[in-house]
Amino acid sequence: MDKKKSVFERLSAINVNDHVEKKKDLTYLSWAWAWAVTKRECPDATYKLLPTEYDEALGFMVHTEVTIEGETLPMWLPVMDGANKSMLKTSQTYSTRYGDKQVDAATTFDINKTLMRCLVKNLAMFGLGIYIYAGEDLPEAEVSTPAPAKAKPTTGLIDLAVGDANWNGVVKYAKDNKALGFDKIGQQLNRKYNLSNEVKQALVDLLK
Repeated sequence: MDKKKSVFERLSAINVNDHVEKKKDLTYLSWAWAWAVTKRECPDATYKLLPTEYDEALGFMVHTEVTIEGETLPMWLPVMDGANKSMLKTSQTYSTRYGDKQVDAATTFDINKTLMRCLVKNLAMFGLGIYIYAGEDLPEAEVSTPAPAKAKPTTGLIDLAVGDANWNGVVKYAKDNKALGFDKIGQQLNRKYNLSNEVKQALVDLLK
């Protein structure tokens, strides 16, 4: 008799590509579709919208909680504007190379919209559409060590070396996403770094 597939195996196998939309560099999945599919695959699924936190300096942070087949996982997401800037109770301005920009004060609509996006991300923790989030937590390159001689003018990528200023961040990313496997992790890292054979071997050893 075949072993019953886990919740993660069932939900992560679903292709969500026809139900996403792009906004700047981010990909969003329809919450209504995501919840409908989850309930179809896992009828006992439930969710909670937890209290929203607020910090005068950092802004709003919403929280959700999803329970499927006895397992409960939390998720959180900051309330941001269209430029991905945190929103406060009052409007604010910030400087850019193109002049001053304004972030409007957050409204209940902004908070509600973020809650539903948070729910979708919460469902991704159970597998649904998790691949669309792969790479969003890639470690940023250390700007304090630009190493012009190593920069690749044709690609804009940074050479990664074992033990350099960026290595610890990459190691943490690889360990946190070990379940994706070396091939997927390597593809995501290749978006920012040039990976030498030495680095690839170190990652393979790390993921064993």
